[in-house]
Amino acid sequence: MDREELHEEGRGSGMSRRGIILAGGAGTRLHPLTRAVSKQLLPVYDKPMIYYPLSTLLEAGIREILIITTPHEQVLFRRLLGSGEQWGVQLSYAKQAHPGGLAEALLIAEPFLEGHPSALILGDNIFYGDPLNSLLESASRRARGASIFGYYVSDPTAYGVAEFSADGRVIGLEEKPSTPRSNYAVTGLYFYDERASKLAATLKPSKRGELEITDLNRLYLERDELHLERLGRGIAWLDTGRPDHLLQAAAFIQTLQERQGLRVACPEEIAFRKGWIDRQQLRELAGSLRNTSYGDYLHALSERGDELVV
Repeated sequence: MDREELHEEGRGSGMSRRGIILAGGAGTRLHPLTRAVSKQLLPVYDKPMIYYPLSTLLEAGIREILIITTPHEQVLFRRLLGSGEQWGVQLSYAKQAHPGGLAEALLIAEPFLEGHPSALILGDNIFYGDPLNSLLESASRRARGASIFGYYVSDPTAYGVAEFSADGRVIGLEEKPSTPRSNYAVTGLYFYDERASKLAATLKPSKRGELEITDLNRLYLERDELHLERLGRGIAWLDTGRPDHLLQAAAFIQTLQERQGLRVACPEEIAFRKGWIDRQQLRELAGSLRNTSYGDYLHALSERGDELVV
């Protein structure tokens, strides 16, 4: 898709913030699982991995979303997700020919964004927890600057890490430090104002030849316009980029769903709860998934919506 086509496909309902899911990359940490298929299409228990970051953006009220994929796998994502019309949203697609860093997503997305603020999420990140929605809404309402999300981890050396002042303000960001200055890892979810693409265009490639998202966040930090939302004990953040993490995430989702009887990361339910689709549309979606536990769940939701929506 060229820039003009992406510009046209990116036109939507006028929502103020647009979403980006970065679902490219080679997934080398998951080889041989990902030699033939994108990791974002792998199952995390009962749903494709990409349903989870997609649902996070939907929960934030974002209805215009660009999905960035490798050129040869885009047809698979289109087959899975379509235009988004079935959920009352608009999905667009773009290609990342070679891994060029997370910040490159904002350059690819520039014609889609059309000067709108954005929310960028990595396609292998899972967020869960009731307090999350209010944090997402708070970050989305922030008109100026950038918002990142910090999560307390036992071993921060494997992540980008935030440094804080005595009064709790972010004063530094380090990428995989040998001596971390805090235990707060920066997760794969970023909210930016309308300047993000232009700022990303000023970045120089790192030693590994990529445009680093940490460098973009530092530009906002230097302007005193970087906000960090701390994800507390009631929120789970899972990175599914390794086989053990993928298995742990599947077990986590299975436990939650079997214990509560509620689906995690169900776009149909989110769309119904937010009023983007009506009860009849939900019934039709359930019918298209008949003879599956997922379809049975949607059917029950359509029949007893007020009781099941929480």
